Amino acid sequence: MKLNRIAAAAACALLATSGFALDAQDLGGALTPAGAEKAGNADGSIPAYAGPVAAPAGWSFGKPRGDYFAHKDDKSLASIDASNADKYAAQLSPGQLALLKGLKGYRMDVFPTRRTCAQPDFVSQATRKNAAGAASMAADGWSVKQALLPGVPFPVPKSGVEVLWNFKLRYRGVGTEYTNGVTAVSPRPGASEWIEASWQQLQYFPWGSSRATGQPQPLTIEAQQMFSYKTPAALAGQGLVATGYTSDRETEVFYYFPGQRRVRRMPSYSYDAPQIGFENQYTIDQSSMFTGPPDRYDWKLAGKREMLVPYNNFALYSRIANLHDVAQPEFVNADKRRYEKHRVWVVEGTLKPGLRHASPKRVFYFDEDSWIMLLAEDYDAQNKLWKFRESYPIPVYETGSCDFYPFAQYDLIAGRYLADMLPVKSEIKWFVESDEARFKQSYYTADNLRALSER
Repeated sequence: MKLNRIAAAAACALLATSGFALDAQDLGGALTPAGAEKAGNADGSIPAYAGPVAAPAGWSFGKPRGDYFAHKDDKSLASIDASNADKYAAQLSPGQLALLKGLKGYRMDVFPTRRTCAQPDFVSQATRKNAAGAASMAADGWSVKQALLPGVPFPVPKSGVEVLWNFKLRYRGVGTEYTNGVTAVSPRPGASEWIEASWQQLQYFPWGSSRATGQPQPLTIEAQQMFSYKTPAALAGQGLVATGYTSDRETEVFYYFPGQRRVRRMPSYSYDAPQIGFENQYTIDQSSMFTGPPDRYDWKLAGKREMLVPYNNFALYSRIANLHDVAQPEFVNADKRRYEKHRVWVVEGTLKPGLRHASPKRVFYFDEDSWIMLLAEDYDAQNKLWKFRESYPIPVYETGSCDFYPFAQYDLIAGRYLADMLPVKSEIKWFVESDEARFKQSYYTADNLRALSER
């Protein structure tokens, strides 16, 4: 998968950015309540925003989400592969073009654009207050000082780091649960053995309740996580508890090693540290597209583009029966991926002088309607496109907003890829409210990790 010559050429095709001289007073007018442009585009291929989409009648947790998608019978408008990729180059990222031209059989099926991402009224109310001044960045220029949550902190962003925080603090309810997720890493070139790790995970967003005070709050915790591996044998029983912060406080990670029956604090398990068990294919901050503090980069807001991006990808969310129906030898099954044309914010990250990271340059692409990071590109020290990621979002019926968990990452230099957060023979559950002990900050401690791991 030697794709970097292609990727370098594709980088020259970046569209000129569109104007975005709107302000907070345009929310609810020219802008949607979340800060997206309400109008469609000039040729109608992106429709006007039509407002929130009601949860489908008859759906309940455990039923296939895609069966209740109002547009499940959409027909493909186009299929893009190596033979016609140049025709669509202006609507694709360098990473997308690299895959199309470098992977035999790789294709992107494009469907009608469905602007299914919205947010509940209480989130919109908080967003308006944030836009009026309730949210602010700290003096360090990269952390959030305060905001009214749940709500979009910076719906009319003035900087790239504000867009990044909109993504990290998007409304997702108070938490989510995986009972059987899978991370799959493809074999080394010429080999046949996959890395397949199954696990369970609980995430908690302390600011995600609709019962919030209605007043701006100083932010401290971004998210908390309890995680443990089931398979393979080399990882089984290992687990971690992590707390990420919106401030300059370091991410706290405690890791349980079953062979030692010990919990260890892992202060360096962040940024570009390799994740345990994945042959250096996966760093900590590549999790969920981007995880951890954004302090090592200067983030430039490059503007907006109309792009063909993954959207409404229901096929990756309902009880995947066979892992390799999705994770095929070279890439995620094209029949499980859906692409649509949407407007995205483009943010470019450049490593700050004096700091280190394996990827000195990164380019991220964020959906204007949901603030979800849809595409990500990491460059190496020689400024070659190294890794490309794409997320697979859906409208979440429980929350009334969009979210994603499954995503894929392609290593363009090593010739391998990974598919993560796949719900194999299980469902992802979102919790809008909960009074359970596991959705309280006191649950996410080293002592509780030890207690849960040694049961």
